[in-house]
Amino acid sequence: MEVLDTAEMERADRLTIAAGTPGFALMLSAGQAVAEAAIELVEEGPILVVAGRGNNGGDGFVAAAELAARGREVSVILLCERDSLRGDAASAARGWKYPVLPFNPQAIGKPALIIDALFGAGLNRMVKGDPHDMIEAINANGAPVLSIDLPSGVNGTSGAVMGVAIGATETVTFFRRKPAHLLLPGRLHCGRVRVADIGIDARVLEEIHPRTFENTPQFWRRSFPVPQIDGHKYARGHAVVVSGDIAATGAARLSARGALRAGAGLVTLASPRDALGVNAAALTAVMVRIVDTVVEFSEMLADRRLNACVIGPGAGVGARTRDFVLTALSAKRRIVLDADTLTSFADAPDQLFQSIKASQDQQVVLTPHEGEFPRLFSDISNKHPYRSKLERVRAAAERSGAIVLLKGPDTVVASPDGRATIAANAPPWLATAGAGDVLAGMIAGMLAQGVGAFEAASIGAWMHGEAAREAGPGLIAEDLPEVLPAVFRRLYDEFGIDY
Repeated sequence: MEVLDTAEMERADRLTIAAGTPGFALMLSAGQAVAEAAIELVEEGPILVVAGRGNNGGDGFVAAAELAARGREVSVILLCERDSLRGDAASAARGWKYPVLPFNPQAIGKPALIIDALFGAGLNRMVKGDPHDMIEAINANGAPVLSIDLPSGVNGTSGAVMGVAIGATETVTFFRRKPAHLLLPGRLHCGRVRVADIGIDARVLEEIHPRTFENTPQFWRRSFPVPQIDGHKYARGHAVVVSGDIAATGAARLSARGALRAGAGLVTLASPRDALGVNAAALTAVMVRIVDTVVEFSEMLADRRLNACVIGPGAGVGARTRDFVLTALSAKRRIVLDADTLTSFADAPDQLFQSIKASQDQQVVLTPHEGEFPRLFSDISNKHPYRSKLERVRAAAERSGAIVLLKGPDTVVASPDGRATIAANAPPWLATAGAGDVLAGMIAGMLAQGVGAFEAASIGAWMHGEAAREAGPGLIAEDLPEVLPAVFRRLYDEFGIDY
C-alpha cells in the first residue's frame, strides 16, 4: 500500500476538490469516521475534544457534533477564539451549537475519552507554550486518547517528535498512512492505526506517483519467487557466502543457512583453509570450499552458475574483505554487503560506490544498522534528531548506486531511483546477535532466484520480521532459518499458491 508524505496527502486533497468534491465534504467524512472510532473505543462516558485552529480542529468539531447527535456527552476545548477560525474549520465550528471551553489543562477533567484534534500531520515546528502544556496534561490524564490523523506533536513526514507528542491509544488517518505511522519515534505514539475512506478516489495516485510503500506482501507479490513443478535446484540459483577466519565463522554460517532456507537451490561457503574443519563439521546441506586468496575467489566465480554472494558477516575488517568485494563486483554478481564489509570501506566509501555503479545493473544491497550507516555515509547520518530515516536512506541509495536497507524496528529499503519501503512488522526480540547475518543470507537467497535487488531486500526484511514473530520471545538467530518454512506456508496461503 502506498504511503503518502504530508505534501502528497495535501495534493490528494487538492486533486479531489478540483474533481468536484468540496473540501468540507471531506472534512465531514473525516469527522464522522472519527466519531465511529470513538464510539467503538468507549461505549459510554463523557468525551472531550481538544481542537486546534486548522483542519485537524475542524475534523474534531465535526466529530463532536456527530457524537452529540448520537446522544453522547461531549465538550470541546479550543486552542484559539472560535471567531478566528477560517475556511472549512470555521464551517465545522459553526456546526457545534454549544460553548467551547478555555484552552487550559484544568478544563480537561475526567473524560472517558479524549479526542486529540490539536495539530495535524503537517506540524513542522517545535511545540511550545500552551499547546505543550496541554499535550503533557493529556498524557498525564490517564484517559484513552483517539488522535486524528496523527498524534499531535508528531511530524507526519519524518516521524519526529517535535518536543512533545500525544501518546495515543488509537489513531484514525485518512486515505493512506503517512510515514510517521510507520517510522520511529512517531509510530510509538500512534497506538493502533486505522485508515478511513473519506471519499478520495485512488486514481489521484496516478497523478501523485508516490514512491514510498508499506513493506507488505501485497507490494512485492508479483516478484515473489515460486518454484515450478518442472524446476530443479540449479534453476533456483547458487549463492556464495564468504567466511572469515577460524575465530569468526558463525556469522557466515548463519547467512548460508538463511540463503538456503530462503530458496536458493545451492549454497556454498567460501572458507579459509584454517576454518575448513569448523565450517564443514557444522554444515550439512551447505557446501564448503577452500578459498584463501582473492585469486582463488576469482577462480571460483568463473563458474557463472554461482550468481549471488554475501560478503561481510564475520569476514574480517581490512584489505582481504575489500579485495573480495571488488572481485565479486567486477565479476558482475548479485551481492549483499553487510557487517565487516561496511567497516572495511569506511575510509574509502567512494571506491566502493564507484565499483557498485560499474557492476551489472547495480544488483547490490547494502545492509547497515544505525551504527554502521555513518561509516559509509557520515554526512547523512542521524546527526539531526528531526531528519527523516526515509530521507537518509534515499540519499544513501542515490549516492552509492546500491539498494540500501537500514535495519531497525522500522527497516527502510531504498533504491537509487527513489522507491522505498518501510517495514513495521519486526518484534522487539528480533534485536539479537546474528539476526542481521541471517537477513543478509535471506536476501542473497532471493537474489539467487532472480528477484530484483529492491524487491529481494524488501521481501527479506518482511520475512525476517515474520520469522521472528513465528519463533516468539526467546528467539536466537539460529531459530530464524528454522521457522522460515512456516512463513512461506502462510505466504502461499495468502497468495493462493498450492503446495
